[in-house]
Amino acid sequence: MNRQTIMRTTTLISSTVFAMTMVCLLGSPAWAEKSDKVFHAVATDTKGVDTDVKNVIFYWEEKISETAFVPHELREVPVKRGTATVKIKFEGIKHIDLKPSGNGAPPHVTITLNDGKTGEFVLAIAGSFKGQSDFGEVELPAAELKKLTFK
Repeated sequence: MNRQTIMRTTTLISSTVFAMTMVCLLGSPAWAEKSDKVFHAVATDTKGVDTDVKNVIFYWEEKISETAFVPHELREVPVKRGTATVKIKFEGIKHIDLKPSGNGAPPHVTITLNDGKTGEFVLAIAGSFKGQSDFGEVELPAAELKKLTFK
């Protein structure tokens, strides 16, 4: 190979790497559809205590092995309707009424949407609602809640 061929090859590789880096850094807005919206709710537990929760998420842990797990933080509620799993986004929910089902099974929920529509479901995952209260981080197991009202 002569110097001219080496220079052309080096320039082509550098240009390609630069272009790929710019695509990765700038990205497409469609790639970044993850919502960073913060949700605020008031949770009422089975003892009647209200807790004001900011930056609320639905949290659950997927067990991989005896000592390993994967945490999941969602801004939606996964529920079962028959055999279907429905993921209802927080932004569309007005409030959730929870009724314990006993035997360690996930609770039954009645979800009211902002447009007034109501549906009855079973929570798909025995998770909890987490967020920030005035006193610090708070975790509220869904099985121990009566109501969650979004503000």
